[in-house]
Amino acid sequence: MAQKGDQLDRDSFSCSICLDLLKDPVTIPCGHNYCMSCIKNFWDGEDERKIYSCPQCRQTFTPRPVLMKNTMLAALVEQLKKTGLQAAPADHCYAGPEDVACDVCTGRKMKAFKSCLQCLASYCENHIQFHYESAFKKHKLVDPSKKLQENICSRHDEVMKMFCRTDQQSICYLCSVDEHKGHDTVSAAAERTERQRELDVSRLNIQQRIQDREKDVKLLQQEVEAVSRSADKAMEDSEKIFTQLIRLLQKRSSDVKQQIRSQQETEVSGVKELQEKLQQEITELKRKDAELKQLSHTEDHNQFLHNYPSVSQLSEPTDSSSINIHPLRHFEDVTAAVSQLRDKLQDILRDKWTNISQAVTEVKVSLSEPEPEPKTRAEFLKYSCEITLDPNTANTYLLLSEGNRKVERMRQQQSYSRHTDRFTGRCQVLSRESLTGRCYWEVEWRGGGVRIAVAYKNISRAGRSNECFFGCNDKSWALRCNTNSYIFFFNNIETRVSGPVSSRVGVYLDHRAGILSFYSVSETMTLLHRVQTTLTEPLYAGLRLSNYGATAELCKLK
Repeated sequence: MAQKGDQLDRDSFSCSICLDLLKDPVTIPCGHNYCMSCIKNFWDGEDERKIYSCPQCRQTFTPRPVLMKNTMLAALVEQLKKTGLQAAPADHCYAGPEDVACDVCTGRKMKAFKSCLQCLASYCENHIQFHYESAFKKHKLVDPSKKLQENICSRHDEVMKMFCRTDQQSICYLCSVDEHKGHDTVSAAAERTERQRELDVSRLNIQQRIQDREKDVKLLQQEVEAVSRSADKAMEDSEKIFTQLIRLLQKRSSDVKQQIRSQQETEVSGVKELQEKLQQEITELKRKDAELKQLSHTEDHNQFLHNYPSVSQLSEPTDSSSINIHPLRHFEDVTAAVSQLRDKLQDILRDKWTNISQAVTEVKVSLSEPEPEPKTRAEFLKYSCEITLDPNTANTYLLLSEGNRKVERMRQQQSYSRHTDRFTGRCQVLSRESLTGRCYWEVEWRGGGVRIAVAYKNISRAGRSNECFFGCNDKSWALRCNTNSYIFFFNNIETRVSGPVSSRVGVYLDHRAGILSFYSVSETMTLLHRVQTTLTEPLYAGLRLSNYGATAELCKLK
């Protein structure tokens, strides 16, 4: 009976999570008791749901209850410890087949807590306590190990505390003065220190390589996403373009049908009108023929002569000579003309399909190092591209000239037609040509307050918000050129740029590598600002003029 009472006491003061005696006991709202750290860890796992439960009765609490130490229960547990009552070891505290067992335990052995390299034995948490006393404090304690006997020299039955560098093996002291005499020997601790240093260096190298490879993996994942986005957009845009072509052909087909029907009605109406006139003339002639026949049978000569003049008169015949002289032309020529159009379209599709197919197959993910950036202006000029400004995007206070390469800020509005691509609130303009691959161009500017920019096509156009303003959103990058300074803008963040102010600025773009660079161009080229980013769509060159009379021109480089 006493044993049963003791077991009841142990169960009453044990934590149902760790199965050990309560440590810093707390009582939660449902009345159950736990170690403070156990229930905290349990509830940490429920933080995501924001609903906290009791591991025993599953009652839930919201919000998370505040835990306070149950001082009375803690005092009782401490008192029970002093009287010798301990929680029964849980099953997981006993050694299993794969565990290191305590060498001191009798009967069912407990799991080893530490192994001693001097004693060459393993101890559970209870039996290791004497190693913390002064006589054993110098013993080397390590994590539990089944290989302690490997530290014993098989020749001399001594602990191997030495290392022979000549033979690269662990030895005991007697080995060092026997068969390893004259060899390069050191203590195992010294060799460990040396190898530990090498290990630490190796680990640093490995960790650096891991970081590099993780960065490479991330870049490759970004490339996969970029390729997928680009492919999806190309498919979507191609579908739109082919749909437009189909609609255009359908519209032209409908126009031809309508025109043929209209011409058919006109021609048939004319033919029927002539046909009706001829039919009327036939009727009239038949009537005259009947009258003349009747007159010819008149026996009275005087009556015949009296009626003949009126009966014999005929109306003017309908002119039908053209019917016999000119054969009628039908619509065979229309069919021939449409056939010619079809043949030309087939030729164009055949020729252009080669370009389209080649453009698709040229899409390659470069896994090698990118080509080095140009250094001299001559190298940059190898990538020069012809760019013109798109009048459909120009703000109405901008005047384009020089074949749409030059723009000037005016005080009066220009007579542009309405267009959805036009910037309505910002004095800006985009290029007609899109920019991909490697491109280089130069801008000659005058008057200050000029922003030399690149932007995605889907940048906003209407109004004066930052979504439309070059450099004030995540769809455009811009270098503002003033008479004595430069400022770079991206996503409405200003970056002061130092460098020689020149009236000519070079722009270099490596779209695949995500590199955008601005250069001050004079007798030499000076890098002003460089951007490394991920570009997901083709870019368009942009210009903004904030001052009246300011000009900017896309220079001819070829």
